[in-house]
Amino acid sequence: MLLKEYTNTKKGCLISCDKVLLEGGGLGGGSSDGATVLLVLNKLWNLNLTEEELLKLGVKLGADVPIFIKGKPCFAEGIGEILEEKDIKRRYYLVCNPKVKVPTALMFKHPKLKKDYKKRSFEELLNTPFENCFTAPAVAEFPEISNLLETLSKFGKSYMSGSGASCFVGFDDLNDAQRAFEEVKKLKISSFLAQDCARSPVLEALDKIH
Repeated sequence: MLLKEYTNTKKGCLISCDKVLLEGGGLGGGSSDGATVLLVLNKLWNLNLTEEELLKLGVKLGADVPIFIKGKPCFAEGIGEILEEKDIKRRYYLVCNPKVKVPTALMFKHPKLKKDYKKRSFEELLNTPFENCFTAPAVAEFPEISNLLETLSKFGKSYMSGSGASCFVGFDDLNDAQRAFEEVKKLKISSFLAQDCARSPVLEALDKIH
């Protein structure tokens, strides 16, 4: 609807969604869905909007949508709409979900949310131990997240993703990641392995459409 309003197109579409990432999982599943629709319909409807136009539309849907439109590793500023492409080390990730849904709005209002972080450059962030400000309020409300973080800590430093509830551990070696994956599967924990990418699979697929 946002695209139709912006471009005055009369074209339509029928969309079905096979939801893989759990809602409220803190993995940007809804944001990536929204970005995918903007990117794909821009192509299928022959709208020819620029990346800059799509980014401005995307931020109206959510702060995380622009990064998925960009489709590359970026350093984000503002609320997430100011993006600078960056090269990062390729890694593998064991991602697990404690099967709880964390309301993002609750996390932003939570008294345990720390908000007094100073602004830091990309280089400063690389040399600063990673801290997710949503972890404290999420753990306070959902002990399942705390238990999952403790379980994953045996494989390395564990973190919560976004505003929760999914948690992850990063690996430099695929074999190490696969061994950890097999172990958590035995514990009946909802999990999957992922690898970061230099460019979004959506953008790669769109390049093949003529």
